[in-house]
Amino acid sequence: MTHYGMAIDLTRCFGCHACEVACKVANNNPADVAYNKIYTVGAIGETEPVAYDTASGTYPNCSLSFLPMNCQHCENPSCLEACPTGATMKDEETGVVYVDDTLCIGCKSCISACPYEGVRTLVSDEPEWFQDVAVGEFDAPAHLGNTVEKCTFCRNLTSRGEVPACMQLCPGRARFWGDLDDPESDVSKLIASRDTMRLSEDAGTSPSVYYLV
Repeated sequence: MTHYGMAIDLTRCFGCHACEVACKVANNNPADVAYNKIYTVGAIGETEPVAYDTASGTYPNCSLSFLPMNCQHCENPSCLEACPTGATMKDEETGVVYVDDTLCIGCKSCISACPYEGVRTLVSDEPEWFQDVAVGEFDAPAHLGNTVEKCTFCRNLTSRGEVPACMQLCPGRARFWGDLDDPESDVSKLIASRDTMRLSEDAGTSPSVYYLV
């Protein structure tokens, strides 16, 4: 068994949104669906996102820092208990949290229970795309109407030995992914060697995404 997780180096992220675009294309996401977002932060030292590419503070004392946000793939996911149909699942072999769209009824209970705002999206009844042809991986999600979707750490890619799409185009090499239970993995070594933070730890969810600060 493994415990997949991610480390995101906030000192390397410069808000280019390449990871966000790579994720959206690889998963052929509808126009209103994004698994991965790059927020800007309210002020240096704070972790609450505010808006896209918006500096905080009052001129001339402004600051601009970025907070990549996707599903945190918690060890104790609150969404799991909230789901009335069992559609939200946690893979016992990898620790990845995902939604079975054949069981999801679009009730949004998981969205309400999740302490991480914006990481889940209810797909509209009739999904729409920006382009007329499908893009991305051949096994991208089906995007069924009235179901909830979220980041899966690109289960389709990682199951065949590749890395998540958000890592592939990052020009700052700000993302690291691997087995958190393996002390020799790149992600574990980085977490052990750097100061880190995790979001909303007081919620008791034990997120598997670490931010290197």
